[in-house]
Amino acid sequence: MALCEAARGGSSLLWPRVLLFGDSITQFSFQQGGWGASLADRLVRKCDVLNRGFSGYNTRWAKIILPRLIRKGDSLDRPAAVTIFFGANDSALKDENPKQHIPLNEYVANLKSMVQYLKSVDVPEDRIVLITPPPLGEAAWEQECLLQGCKLNRLNSVVGEYAGACLQVAQDCGIDVLDLWTLMQEDTQARSSRGQHPGSWLRLGWRPSEKFEN
Repeated sequence: MALCEAARGGSSLLWPRVLLFGDSITQFSFQQGGWGASLADRLVRKCDVLNRGFSGYNTRWAKIILPRLIRKGDSLDRPAAVTIFFGANDSALKDENPKQHIPLNEYVANLKSMVQYLKSVDVPEDRIVLITPPPLGEAAWEQECLLQGCKLNRLNSVVGEYAGACLQVAQDCGIDVLDLWTLMQEDTQARSSRGQHPGSWLRLGWRPSEKFEN
């Protein structure tokens, strides 16, 4: 009823926007059954969920394009919430994947730079959420690398260092964080300890599986 009254009065019907900013894990999240699509479904008629995922991107490239996605001064550009979900590509091994690899200290600086930018364009800190990179299934990912004619170019232990750095950035900046790297592994270990099949959070060792999406 309220929507009909607003429409009769000539008012624009605008929903708050939730911006999902990240790499391929975000870009592909709107595929059937994806976590982004699931979030959009939960928030239907409450918020518009915008997918701003860029496959292959790391934080060095992400911080360059963020100001083109959100600008100060226009209320339509001011999202209700923003997720920043990078690290999967930054944590690639330098010797095997120098194009995407970002040194840990630069990863930290880039995350902080993006958080500070969002605050500067009036996105409140309680509406900014960092998401750590998820754990890597090394065996499955190595098989995928071999199929592509390259060596294993990521290690879960290294991804864990970037996840830890992401947690520290969130603490330093006073914002929320979702620690996927820990949560996924704890769930798998708990299921195994109960004698249950742990299932798999990831396809091909890296891409989110149906379990992740749900």
